[in-house]
Amino acid sequence: MRVALFVTCVNDALYPRTGIAVVRLLERLGVTVDFPAAQSCCGQPQYNTGFRHETEPLVRRTAEAFAGYEYVVTPSGSCAAMIREHYPRIGRKAAAEGRGDALAELAAALAPRVYELTEFLVDVLGVSDVGAHFPHTVTYHPSCHGLRALGLGDRPRRLLAAVKGLDLVELPGAEECCGFGGTFAVKNPDVSAAMGTDKTAAAAATGAEVLCGADNSCLAHLEGLLRRAGSPLRTLHLAEILAATEREPLR
Repeated sequence: MRVALFVTCVNDALYPRTGIAVVRLLERLGVTVDFPAAQSCCGQPQYNTGFRHETEPLVRRTAEAFAGYEYVVTPSGSCAAMIREHYPRIGRKAAAEGRGDALAELAAALAPRVYELTEFLVDVLGVSDVGAHFPHTVTYHPSCHGLRALGLGDRPRRLLAAVKGLDLVELPGAEECCGFGGTFAVKNPDVSAAMGTDKTAAAAATGAEVLCGADNSCLAHLEGLLRRAGSPLRTLHLAEILAATEREPLR
């Protein structure tokens, strides 16, 4: 099986280890991974801030970059939700405003082929035990886009529960937003910080060594709050945990 990796701009610029982990993991499971070099930002920051027309070139660029792939896999629930939920809407609006049907067709063709990583592992590959080894205590934060927009449900937790040596502890108030919310954190910094402080306090109270998530944007927000508080709790993307094995531990 051959897939395309949509690494996302956050991972590309700030968390390249997550992208590397996804490739290691998928290749270990027998999947060939391509990286279309034409990919860039999906346009979510622009769209969330109200700049729909400025988002349209990024919709087109992304759809064209991943044309021809049956599966496009991304380690980001928010970017997956952007493409699946909003790309078709953006395309239809552009067509209704007389700018042609091409964008609508491109967006509609791409949306159903995009999978968040845990969806792809569980639903497409049909695995929950990926052969990982991570001997640490972990608590899991489900990001809002993955939880509410994509409906990931227990897929991430099932994958974590199958990791050898991993002790998965429940996060109190797990379904509450961490406060990042993309541009929400910029527009409402005090509220965002307060929400994040509640989330990190709940995570620290579990006694876990690692706060795990499936969106590095949320983890960046939480990591900053943890470091400012002097907490020993560290954040880690789920892909990096799943990529770790006894032979090739997380470095």
